[in-house]
Amino acid sequence: MGKVKIKKADIWIDMTPMSDVMVLLLTFFMLTSTFVKNEAVRVNAPSSVSEIKVPEENVLSILVDKSGKIFLGMETPGKMESLISDMAAQYGVSLTSKQLENGRGSANVGVPMQDLSEFLSQDAEKMNEYQAARGIPTDSIDGKMSEFQTWVDLAREANGKDMVIAVKADQATPYKVIKKMLSELQDMSENRYYLITSLKTEEE
Repeated sequence: MGKVKIKKADIWIDMTPMSDVMVLLLTFFMLTSTFVKNEAVRVNAPSSVSEIKVPEENVLSILVDKSGKIFLGMETPGKMESLISDMAAQYGVSLTSKQLENGRGSANVGVPMQDLSEFLSQDAEKMNEYQAARGIPTDSIDGKMSEFQTWVDLAREANGKDMVIAVKADQATPYKVIKKMLSELQDMSENRYYLITSLKTEEE
């Protein structure tokens, strides 16, 4: 007796639902993710147990590296460009539209005003390298506000009383540098600010 051959049915799996889920997940992560800004210098913030979160909007960030150099930045490109433009006008520095565009894309600014034009003329990938060795001066001249104070003052004037100041300093930054910077803020009656730290782990 011959063998009975059973016809094998083709197995077909509808992948449409899986594709829909993948597209939804991709869209979700794209819309909810926040991109890390390319900061001027790498800062290793000290650890603490505080879990207070810094607001995400209307923030003036102050970055202090381990050698004591200071950099400033706003959280949105438009505000950053506006602040740079205001500082240039204050110090009589002429900037081209291309330079302002470069400033718009920069996460931080950390150069003396005399070097601002040259800094903004650098290629995007070289801007941080250029400013890393400079920093914003905190020394006042002839009793006037220092350049650091002027940056903060113009940022406050443009963004109102709701603007918050967030200070992120390296754990190796000399104490005298932090003290001087905070004294500069206190002289301007800027007595409220966030200190950014990394969350201390149980091992620490």
